[in-house]
Amino acid sequence: MSLSNRIPAWAVFPLIFAAVWIAHWPLLRLPYYWDEAGYYIPAAFDFFRSGSLIPYSTLSNAHPPLPSIYLAVFWKLFGFSPFVTRTAVCVVAALALAAVWRIALTVSRSASVALATLVLTAIYPVFFAQSSLAQADIFAAAATLWSLAFFLDEHRLWPAVLCFSLAVLSKETAIVTPLALVAWLLYRALRTRSWQPARAAALLSMPALPLILWYAWYWHRTGFLFGNPQYLRYNATSTLSALRFLIALWHRVNQLTLHMDLFVPVLLALACLMLDPLSGSSNSPRPPFPREHRNAFLAIILANLAFLSVIGGALLTRYMLPLYPLVILFCVTAFHRRVRRWHWLVAFSAIAFIAALFINPPYRFAPEDNLAYSDFIYLQQNAIAQITARYPGETVLTAWPASDELTKPELGYVSHPVPVTSIDNFSYSQIQWAAQPGERYTVGLIFSSKYSPPHGLLFGRFNQKMDSRYFGFHYDLPPALIARLLGGHVVWQEQRKGLWAAVIHFDRPEEARLRLPSPTPPPASHL
Repeated sequence: MSLSNRIPAWAVFPLIFAAVWIAHWPLLRLPYYWDEAGYYIPAAFDFFRSGSLIPYSTLSNAHPPLPSIYLAVFWKLFGFSPFVTRTAVCVVAALALAAVWRIALTVSRSASVALATLVLTAIYPVFFAQSSLAQADIFAAAATLWSLAFFLDEHRLWPAVLCFSLAVLSKETAIVTPLALVAWLLYRALRTRSWQPARAAALLSMPALPLILWYAWYWHRTGFLFGNPQYLRYNATSTLSALRFLIALWHRVNQLTLHMDLFVPVLLALACLMLDPLSGSSNSPRPPFPREHRNAFLAIILANLAFLSVIGGALLTRYMLPLYPLVILFCVTAFHRRVRRWHWLVAFSAIAFIAALFINPPYRFAPEDNLAYSDFIYLQQNAIAQITARYPGETVLTAWPASDELTKPELGYVSHPVPVTSIDNFSYSQIQWAAQPGERYTVGLIFSSKYSPPHGLLFGRFNQKMDSRYFGFHYDLPPALIARLLGGHVVWQEQRKGLWAAVIHFDRPEEARLRLPSPTPPPASHL
C-alpha cells in the first residue's frame, strides 16, 4: 500500500473543514462582495427560485452553471443566507485543500511536506480570501486539484476526467489545465514512441465535451455563444494585442511569484537550490521532486500563464487559484530536500502570509486578494445604513456594485429596494454624465472602486497609461470634489486601509449642479 493511501484525504477532510470554517468565522455573516453581488449570487438565486440555468436578474455571461446548482442545493437544505452560502464555500475550499494534501503526499512521500504545503496554501492570502467567497474560481480550483491528485496517483484517468469535467462546468477557463496535460502527454508519446501517453491524452481531452454541450445549449436558448457581445469583447476580442499580452504576462508572473508575500518562499527556495541535497535515513540524498510530476506541473503552469494573459479583461489573481498550491509545493520540497531545519523556512513563510492577510501591499491590487475585501464590505454596509436611516425613499447616485446592493435585498445590504441612478465609476468623465440636466437623485453613495495605495506611493502610479488603456484603470475623484462639482455636501465619510466610502446629500439636485461640458452616457459595467 502506498503512503498516499495510508493517510487518505477523507480522513483529514473533517479536520481541514473545521479549521477553515473556524478561521473564517468572523467573515461568514458578511453580505456579498463585488462579483458575488454582481453575478454569482443573483445567478444562483435565479436558479434557486425558478430552476433557470440562465440568469435573468443579472446580465448573463455564459458561465457554466455548477456553482449555481451547488449553492441552490445548500439554500434548499439550510435556508438562504450569507452564513449558509459562505459555509457551503468553506466546504469546497476544504475539499480543495484535501486535494492539496493528497497531491503533496503523492509527490513528496512525506507527511511533513504534505502538511506544510497544506497549511501554507490554506493561509496564503489569495486562497484564504477565496475560501469563503461564492465565486466560481474556488469551485473550479477544487475540482482541478482533485483531477491532478487522481492523475498523479498511478494515472487514475477516469476519476481525473470526471473531476476535470466538474471543473469546466464550474468555470470555462478550467479547460486549459486538462488541455495542457494533453499536450504534455502527446509530447511524451512522440518522444518515447509509446501509445500509452497518447491514450491518456485522448481520455483527458474528454472534459471539453460537456463544455461544448453547455455552450451549444446556451447558444440555442439565447442566440449568443459566449454570454453576450459586450462580455465577449471585454474578455476576448479586445485583449488580442501583442503588447497587452506581454504586459499581462508580466503581471501574471509577478502574481504567481511575488504577490502577497509569495516572494518569501520563492526566494528562499531559490536560495535552497544552491545547496547540496541532504542525506536521508539511508545516507542517500533526500528524494527530489519527481521529474515526471515536475514536468506535468510546469506544463500546467506555463499553459495557464499564457492562456490567462490572453483571455480575461481583468487580471484577477483568483483565476490562477489552482496554481498557487503547485508553486508552494515546489518551494516546500526545496526546503525539505536541502535544509536540515527546513521547518523554520516554512514558519517564516507562514508569518509572511499571515502578515499579508492584514497588511495591504504598496501597489494596486484587488481587495479580494486578502482581507481588504471585508473592509470594502464594512464601508458599503455603513454607508448604506446612513442612507436608509437618514434619507429613506430618496434616489441614490452610485456605481456598481452598490447599485445592485441597494436594489437587491437578497444581497444582504437593504431590507427593501432603494431607487438608484447608476454611473460606471467616479472618474471625471462619469461625473460629467451625472451632471447633465434632468437627473433626479438627491443622495450620492461614493466609494473607491479601485484600491490606491495611501501616501501616494510610486507603485500606485506605475504604468498608469498602459493600465488605463488595457485594463480599465481610472482614478476616482475624492468625495469633496464630487460634492462641489454636483452641488452637494459630504454628510458622512469613512476610510479603511486605502479604501473609502462617503455619502453626499444634494439639496437642490437640478438647480445647484454644475453644468459640465459634453456629457456622455456611462459605459455598461463589466463583471
